[in-house]
Amino acid sequence: MPIIRFLPDNKVIEVEEGETVLAAALRAGIAHVHACGRIARCSTCRVEIQEGVEHCDPRTRAEQVLVERLGFHPSLRLACQTGVRGDVTVRRLVLDDDDIALLDQQRRDGSAREAGLARRIAILFTDIRGFAKFSESLPPYDVIHVLNRYFHRVSPPVARHGGSINNYMGDSLVALFGEQEGLDDPAVRAVEAGLAMLEAAAGLQPYLKRAYGRQFDIGIGVHFGEAVVGSIGALGHERSTAIGDAVNFASRIESANELPGSRMMVSEPVRARIGPRLRIARSVRLANGRDGDVELHEVAGLA
Repeated sequence: MPIIRFLPDNKVIEVEEGETVLAAALRAGIAHVHACGRIARCSTCRVEIQEGVEHCDPRTRAEQVLVERLGFHPSLRLACQTGVRGDVTVRRLVLDDDDIALLDQQRRDGSAREAGLARRIAILFTDIRGFAKFSESLPPYDVIHVLNRYFHRVSPPVARHGGSINNYMGDSLVALFGEQEGLDDPAVRAVEAGLAMLEAAAGLQPYLKRAYGRQFDIGIGVHFGEAVVGSIGALGHERSTAIGDAVNFASRIESANELPGSRMMVSEPVRARIGPRLRIARSVRLANGRDGDVELHEVAGLA
């Protein structure tokens, strides 16, 4: 039978021909870190093949896709995808006390994290216009009270349209809309939620005028693109989040409302997905670094 020698564990394990490195490690009680469920959607199980690379099965299609993105050296393999046909020596590469403690805790309490996946989603970013000036003369309690009252009004439309609030950052809110069976396109739902949020914010104005003698407005930006979506945070305090250029661009779209004095703008990918249902008041161009100028559209409503 073939053997696998695991470093730095210095364990030698007999394996069935074709058994994967990860399966062998777990069977032997080695705390080999792996996050995505053995489907080659992460690289946490990666190993360096130090001897016997010729005895390893060729990369699977799923492994090849991932390693091309990451630029792996030929000696680096995903343990979950690498079957062996002869003697090999491997070194585990994700191997510190935090990794092992995290894995052990997940096994003990059965907690499940959403592995980081690249997903195409709609991102809605909203911010209060001029909130710093609005709040500068208010007592600290009133600042928090106004923010909580505002979020209490504008958050429900996100849930009603099948989105989830990803983050609150000061007076800003980020919401995500993904593909869901039985629901409209995520770009449509994000725009619907944005329009409802504008109405909700407008309904707050009489209270602000009466209580504080001043008002504020909000700006909304919506983009559709690819982001890395997954669970982050200490065990027991995880939350789903999205990371990437698409999220940053949604924030830039929101900020672009200041240029034409609009309240809600969307990117060209959003306009393209919604099509003629989207009523556009006007379009502007925004410089976007390496991508050159991009076209943004002020939303007048949905048909």
